[in-house]
Amino acid sequence: MNLVRFRQTWQRLVTENRFHRGVLIALLATNLLSLIALLQAERTVVLVPPILESQVNVARASASQEVKEAWGLFVTELLGNVTPTNAPFLRQTLEPLLSPNLRRAVAAILDDQVEALQRDRVSVRFAPELVQYEAASDRVRISGKQVITGPGADPVTRPRTYEVQVAFRHYRPLITHLDAYQDARERQGRGADPAGATVSAPTAP
Repeated sequence: MNLVRFRQTWQRLVTENRFHRGVLIALLATNLLSLIALLQAERTVVLVPPILESQVNVARASASQEVKEAWGLFVTELLGNVTPTNAPFLRQTLEPLLSPNLRRAVAAILDDQVEALQRDRVSVRFAPELVQYEAASDRVRISGKQVITGPGADPVTRPRTYEVQVAFRHYRPLITHLDAYQDARERQGRGADPAGATVSAPTAP
């Protein structure tokens, strides 16, 4: 009697052991599949910067419109308010954000602006008024007023538009296009390279 009961108990233990072993293998397989899916998934970082009123999304190679507009405005305010004093700081700040094709061109443009400011003894400031995003070209246009002030002359105010294209590489912003012009006629007449950088130096009033 005891032998029969022992055999029954042993068989139940063997059956439960096989069942638990199968469950363990299934759990291991599902965990492995979850790990593979997690490693291959495109992560999205959700941010709420203090300069924005709502949350924005930044992925490995893309970002929401609000992020691009904010970066475009940031770059524009730097370039639109360059002075001989802050030029080295501007170059140091902008260079990590610029694509390799733009770095040399923007550095030369900043040098030309500083030389023009020193030669003509003028100061320049830019006041942004409108930020627009064009989905077709993936570019941000910041329009406003450029005020040029020189010694012994009244300030000169003229319209100014900056055009910035912001891409993202490994969650970091990268400026791939940069242009500045007074109006659409100047932009079309100049025939600038769509992928290049053209930011003209100011002239004395």
